[in-house]
Amino acid sequence: MRKQMLILLIGAIGSLPAAAMAADAQRQAQVAARGAEVMPFSLRATSHIFTRSADGGVQRVVARDAQDAAQVRRVRAHLQAIQTQFSRGDFSAPRQIHGSTMPGLAQLQAAAGQITIQYQPVEGGAELIYRSANTPLVAALHDWFDAQVADHGSDAMAGHQAGVEHQGVNHAGANPHDTPPTRLHPHDLHPPGSDPQEADR
Repeated sequence: MRKQMLILLIGAIGSLPAAAMAADAQRQAQVAARGAEVMPFSLRATSHIFTRSADGGVQRVVARDAQDAAQVRRVRAHLQAIQTQFSRGDFSAPRQIHGSTMPGLAQLQAAAGQITIQYQPVEGGAELIYRSANTPLVAALHDWFDAQVADHGSDAMAGHQAGVEHQGVNHAGANPHDTPPTRLHPHDLHPPGSDPQEADR
């Protein structure tokens, strides 16, 4: 009898990783479906990198093909829009995608004025730079970053910042120590004499 119970117990334990993987895959599929309703760019055509720093972190989104002008334009427009929303405590977009119980979300929603969020165009996309002097708020931001990486699966990864320990996993198979995309000055986006609407034609 004990032998049978032991065999059943071993079998149950062995099935846990598979069940967890299936649950993760289902969760990621749900997030991807909701993300398509909120984000104007393609998740599969972009990479999301979340890098912690001592006083906040960097959320970067870049097109997998930096020459894909349509995706780059959509990424930049979206990050500019959510920068404005997040700065006033409006995190309705990630709440719609990830759910209201997303780690760190409640603290960020209540933190208007306690965190600065800067928009910065980079080669192939854009990034948001988060900074705060509030240590618990920085911890909440890091939890929020980790949840993003977990929920977006192969479309997201944890970046690397010297001196900051990461709990997240590189889900995209990319090297987090790779040289990051070049940051651009806003004037570089539309050189004098160019037509910013040209890509839409």
